[in-house]
Amino acid sequence: MSGVAFDINAIDSQARRMIQSGQFEQAEALVRPYLASGRGPLALWKLLAAAIRPQGCIAETRAIQQMLVEQVPGDFATRFDLSETLLLLGEFERGWREYRHRYSLAHTTQIERKVQRPRWNGEPIPGKTLLIHDEQGYGDTFQFMRMVRWAKAKSGARVVLEINADTLPLARRMEGYDDLLERGSLPPAFDVHCEMMSLPMAMGLTLADLPGSTPYLTADPQRIAKWRQRLADLPRPLVALVWAGRPTHVNDANRSLHLDQLAPLAVPGVTFVSIQKGPAEAQAMSPPAGLPVIPLSSEIQDFEDTAAILSVVDLLVSVDSSPVHLAGALGRPAWVMLPMVPDWRWLLERSDTPWYPTLRLFRQKSRGNWCDVVDAMASELARF
Repeated sequence: MSGVAFDINAIDSQARRMIQSGQFEQAEALVRPYLASGRGPLALWKLLAAAIRPQGCIAETRAIQQMLVEQVPGDFATRFDLSETLLLLGEFERGWREYRHRYSLAHTTQIERKVQRPRWNGEPIPGKTLLIHDEQGYGDTFQFMRMVRWAKAKSGARVVLEINADTLPLARRMEGYDDLLERGSLPPAFDVHCEMMSLPMAMGLTLADLPGSTPYLTADPQRIAKWRQRLADLPRPLVALVWAGRPTHVNDANRSLHLDQLAPLAVPGVTFVSIQKGPAEAQAMSPPAGLPVIPLSSEIQDFEDTAAILSVVDLLVSVDSSPVHLAGALGRPAWVMLPMVPDWRWLLERSDTPWYPTLRLFRQKSRGNWCDVVDAMASELARF
């Protein structure tokens, strides 16, 4: 439609509504004709990228985002979008650099930790003190806790680890720091700092560096004993279930299921226990016919209980959620149900993950279709 006048604001508004409601093919069909010449308003290119990425057109998305960043280097939202696309493709070097723009967005600037010290750049700093602080969700923290020990070895510094209260007990049994404190506490004097998820950028993390030494977290022996006794009379194999993530997560609709959708997993001889937390845990009280589920959620007080349960059961079957990362960090087996276009950390087109040797990935073949995923897991479960 080159040379034809059009109302870009009307197109923008209509396409955004389509994207927000999951009508990605319709949004693409609306926008693409205006860009057929290879030229057109940058706003429409951004909309095209947003419409085709969920459809799995990752290479074209990368090319569009790269062009947008070259045209408007100060568009930090696009730079962050590019980072997630690069990381999904395994292009870690530039991906980590662009990922630093995660706190340059309108909705994230208020949650950025304002630190009046320089960020560590990966250089040796013997005799100095390095503050490492966690920053995002629990799964992110579990995933990147492995790098604290690496950072200490590379920096030669005294390392102070500041971490959220919910994961603090697990961190106490981890190596790699000299001082540990709860997020919100006043840290001791330090010379440089680094967010936990900026450690990959500082240290130049590559796929070849993964997974490192695993497991790097351990469960509390007393909690293990408690849950081993609690579950002792249940027939094995014991399979823990998590079918929904945190409802407030920006991508939750893309990653969560209803317990009824797991009905095909009902394999004779397998005992299922629910460790689902949040609003979806109530579904375990009325599971689908043929899928007996023993609800444990009300007995789980914290991540120490979750870690102990994962250390006792034979397998975790879960959507992309924090228990998956905890299982991987503990070196426990887990099967992960992933949408067609997953979060960047799971990469593309592979059934394993370099982050966690004990995890196995089951991916959607088409957007929103969990049937093939659940059926494939049921087949594997019958041989488990």
